[in-house]
Amino acid sequence: MSDSQQHYRISLNPKEIVIGAQMLFVAFGALVLVPLLTGLNANVALFTAGAGTLIFQVVTRGKVPVFLASSFAFIAPIIYGVQQWGIPGTMCGLLAAGFLYVIISFSIRIFGSDILHKVLPPIVTGPVIMVIGLVLAPVAVHMASGRTGDGSAWLVPEPTAFIIAGVALVVTVLVSLLGTGLFRLIPILCGIVAGYLTALILDATGTSAAFQASFDPGTLQNWTGPTLVSMQKVFDAPWLAVPEFTLPVWNLEAILFIVPVAIAPAIEHFGDVLAIGSITGKDYVDDPGIDKTMLGDGLATSMAALLGGPPNTTYSEVSGAVALTRSFNPAVMTWAAITAILLAFVGKLGGFLNTIPVPVMGGIMVLLFGAIAVIGINTLVRAGTDLMQPRNLTIVAVILVFGIGGMSFDLAVVKLGGIGLAGIIGVVLNLILPQARD
Repeated sequence: MSDSQQHYRISLNPKEIVIGAQMLFVAFGALVLVPLLTGLNANVALFTAGAGTLIFQVVTRGKVPVFLASSFAFIAPIIYGVQQWGIPGTMCGLLAAGFLYVIISFSIRIFGSDILHKVLPPIVTGPVIMVIGLVLAPVAVHMASGRTGDGSAWLVPEPTAFIIAGVALVVTVLVSLLGTGLFRLIPILCGIVAGYLTALILDATGTSAAFQASFDPGTLQNWTGPTLVSMQKVFDAPWLAVPEFTLPVWNLEAILFIVPVAIAPAIEHFGDVLAIGSITGKDYVDDPGIDKTMLGDGLATSMAALLGGPPNTTYSEVSGAVALTRSFNPAVMTWAAITAILLAFVGKLGGFLNTIPVPVMGGIMVLLFGAIAVIGINTLVRAGTDLMQPRNLTIVAVILVFGIGGMSFDLAVVKLGGIGLAGIIGVVLNLILPQARD
């Protein structure tokens, strides 16, 4: 039996366990990046990624070798939501996003997959994805400059921050362009490690202090802030600890704000399933069915929100690792999930992740958020969309201005704004505007 014809089978084979742990290593950088950027708990994210992957495998009957973890598409609404409603209120919106996936899965089962292409064509999903990336641009710049995400406070002197962020960014780019083998699949993790090491070197050599003393009067001269990397959080954290789960609290505004964001990753889900199918030589759209994979993704996301974790999505990096290792047995992902769950209970791991300096994350974000916007542009390009056609121009223009400009409507009982409003307006315009006559 060839590798591409293997069925789900789990064993205690050490080689299989090691390959599963390696799959988690590939996903680790991106997995923990989302909670670190949004203020969620990284250990909870590890637990919900592992548990979500197991739920997905149960729903799809162990037929699809994919790993589910933190979705980048929700970074912007989570950051905004945590600021506005706190983590519990934001989780309510994310829980509703998971339910939307479930509704979509049943719609596909009843009406076929064409229903998604009718309601959510590229003319809607493309600009919505662009908005998700572009509204985060100021956050990336603030953090790369050594400030908090909203720019309200300095955490690291600017010259020092630029060096650290620059190293993290350059290494991420170089690894993604020139990396081979396993390294090609972990550019984000490589960038984080390089930026972290740079911060340690600057601390150890005193170079950072020299930069701190060079600030102009009235800004940060004679900086008295903490060192770049403080291990106190690692020392204070216990070796073993239950992740700090957070239950959702009802919030209608969060639901209406976040649910439209789920449009983009719902469409991307199709691409991920097709991609892993082309790697393994199987048609997962037919068996177990795209409705089943979407249902598994939705239940995994809902479960994550119930515990205070970020939404889950299929990871293309792990699919690349499947292609590289030729490990087509979905049971490998079971071991990756189990490893993630076990690591979630290591308290010192969470403490260590919290020592990563802000500029390291800022450098990664500069590339990441720009890449999200480019994916949106590419969605329109691949669809061959004529943006000069009045109908298309109207839809894209309104989505972009509403989303990036921060348009909001206060409807007394609820407030709609930002990405959520842009997504809703895009869907409505696509459904009501007449098609252009030839």
